[in-house]
Amino acid sequence: MDFSSQLEALKKHVDDTVATVKAAATEDRNQLKERIDKAQVEANLALKDVEQKTGEVEGKAQSKWAQAKVDAAAKMADIKVKAEQRQSQVDSDIAFADAQAAESDADAAIDFANWAVDNARVAILDALDAAAYSSKLAKKAMS
Repeated sequence: MDFSSQLEALKKHVDDTVATVKAAATEDRNQLKERIDKAQVEANLALKDVEQKTGEVEGKAQSKWAQAKVDAAAKMADIKVKAEQRQSQVDSDIAFADAQAAESDADAAIDFANWAVDNARVAILDALDAAAYSSKLAKKAMS
């Protein structure tokens, strides 16, 4: 497994996200809605890819990670619904509270992403250790 290329792809994905957020900061609501719709489609495609990869693999670790992805996708769907509901808000106090809640959700999502990266690091190091140990045992068995 080529973890380095996977991490490079993750880095590119984060860099693309940073660029998108910077560009979106100056856009109007219609442009933001288009970005939200596009991001939702991309998130759904990524979730389907993960489900497809883990669907054939049985095991507790895979199912827990798959469940975390499903939970994250449900949260993304909830965020999209909230964004669509904003159209009907007419009270500025409600809109302000909604904006604060959305910022809190974004902050929590970033914290979750950091946590996921930390867990990926541990999982990768564990996989490398397991491979090294397996190789050591195989060499020992050959001698």
